[in-house]
Amino acid sequence: MIKKFFILAGLTAIAGLSAQKTHTVVKGDTPYNIAKRYAMTVDDLVKLNPSSKDGKVSVGDILVINRSAANAVSTPQKAVSSSAKLGKIILKPKQTIYGITKQYQISETELRTLNPELDSHLKIGDEVTLPLANIQKFGDAQQGAVAVAEPAKTVSQPDPEPAKTPATVTVAANDENAYTVQPKDNYYKLSRKFNLNQKELFALNPGLEEKGLQPGDVIQVKGMGSSEQEKSEVQTTAVSQSASAPTYSTTSVADDYVTYTVQAGDTVFGILNKFGITLDDLLSLNPNLSQGLKSGMVLKIKKLDSAYVKKSGNALNVVIMLPFGFDSNDSKYRTLSLDFLAGAKLAIEQNTKSGKSLDVKIIDAGNEKSFINSLTQINRDNTDLIIGPFFKSNVLQVLDYVKSSKIPVVAPFANSEDLWSYQNLIIIETSDFVYADRIVKEVKDAFSDQKIYIVADADQTYAKYLETNLKKNLKNANIILVKSAADIQPDQNMMTGKPAPVIAILANKNDDAGDAFANRMIALSKEVDGLKSFSMYYSPMFEKKIDELSQSNLVYIMDRKIDTDGVFEKQILEAYKKKYCKTPSKYAVIGFDVVNDMLSRENKKGEIFKQMNKVQTQLATKFEFEKTKNGAYVNKGYRVIRLIPN
Repeated sequence: MIKKFFILAGLTAIAGLSAQKTHTVVKGDTPYNIAKRYAMTVDDLVKLNPSSKDGKVSVGDILVINRSAANAVSTPQKAVSSSAKLGKIILKPKQTIYGITKQYQISETELRTLNPELDSHLKIGDEVTLPLANIQKFGDAQQGAVAVAEPAKTVSQPDPEPAKTPATVTVAANDENAYTVQPKDNYYKLSRKFNLNQKELFALNPGLEEKGLQPGDVIQVKGMGSSEQEKSEVQTTAVSQSASAPTYSTTSVADDYVTYTVQAGDTVFGILNKFGITLDDLLSLNPNLSQGLKSGMVLKIKKLDSAYVKKSGNALNVVIMLPFGFDSNDSKYRTLSLDFLAGAKLAIEQNTKSGKSLDVKIIDAGNEKSFINSLTQINRDNTDLIIGPFFKSNVLQVLDYVKSSKIPVVAPFANSEDLWSYQNLIIIETSDFVYADRIVKEVKDAFSDQKIYIVADADQTYAKYLETNLKKNLKNANIILVKSAADIQPDQNMMTGKPAPVIAILANKNDDAGDAFANRMIALSKEVDGLKSFSMYYSPMFEKKIDELSQSNLVYIMDRKIDTDGVFEKQILEAYKKKYCKTPSKYAVIGFDVVNDMLSRENKKGEIFKQMNKVQTQLATKFEFEKTKNGAYVNKGYRVIRLIPN
């Protein structure tokens, strides 16, 4: 019996070996195209070759593959032939894949065949290839948008390799769209001259951001629309145009999918673990991965879960919950609530004038303890949007109350990670950690072995976060945490005998700390050459002493700022003053911005989440929402203000 067992085991082992075959990796091979060649899934290939680190392969590697799969007959490639001429359009703000297919009467399959890397090239100013006849028939008047192309050759479907974009010849832009850079030009001057912001200028001129403005260069200054309301940069007389805010959370929402922007150091397996998906699922949505994982690629991760669907009626039913405290006899937040409501009412009026049908209900949310009583006033069967309440504990109660109906809930002030798992939640306040990440980037760009001082607040949370991340990004950085700006003391340069330049960072939002920091920077700038100063927060002193602080090259983050020169802003400020006979307070501005932004994203079907990918600037607030891994939409919008020395 024992002998038979060993014989059987030996036969099993031999049979297993005979069913296996090897493949030697050559240049150009990827796990995806190897699996396709042998009619396997990538998961099967990885399981058979666990020693292949992170699913990567190198030239010369010997991989085990399935013999029976190798004998399978692969499906021949389909060919899509066309003798039609091709053209190009230049993407304008708000254009999406869905919008392009609808406007130009082309299927998404055809669109992706002509543009294999469409998902990673869908930004304002990017070119998209389309049949020329469709552009001429369905296109609008876009300057420099149409390109004449050679007749398309037979193009293979991207299976297993993506098809290459047909060759095109772009028509040169008209002279009126171009401008020759002059010696004294800067981004601020050009943005004023041609009524476009820095982000739009970079979109029109790929490579300009890295190269910078060079006298004599010819750049594009027209070719896309730019509405005052959508400007995301702020300028003042002594302030340069602010740099556009980068995306720090790399997940976002587009065309009903969660997408992810690949970061430096990412691996395929790391992405799979991050989002809990299989390799086959990832590759089926992103065939261009067959060419390898590259930093900056935009990957489709998964289709979004079904969201709220409007129940009935044409009017949008909106509930606004504010802690007036009339019933609970708690007036602590009453003034704030009344101010918020004043701005909200103006936003409601603006939207009704534009033709939107609204039914708005204001609910007194009381205080945190008595809040539960106000929930019964929400009709879960016919409410399309809830704005408020203010406090995190109450937001959680509302989310629990409407969990079966998935009604969108907007949190104007609450923002913490334990809220991020709610897919029907929209969080307005940008996290201070986002500001800190931007300061790290700014300091990294300015660093050249200077001593770095960080002015911390009492708990030092953000100061220590800055310190940790600066040390990760800077080699041999000498970083000192101090309690007061007065503790910033530059060393003496042994060669020149003068004070050595330093970098100073304010990580304390207290206005008194901001005043002290501003005064210290002004004093130091008079004795230290090359001083660089940064602040995570805005302080009123920064605007009062712009000229003096500009000598310290101050760069600071600002969450809200009204561009008093903007057409939209002037209109709203005038309307508010006419309605209330005064200028809006801070919370009136927030009330207008939150309500106007949310209502502008709503359509008649209550499909607010389909509009969350739009970046919008209201009276003072920039809204740039990103979907977290767990599901909530979090605002990442802010402005970077730079003071330039005279």
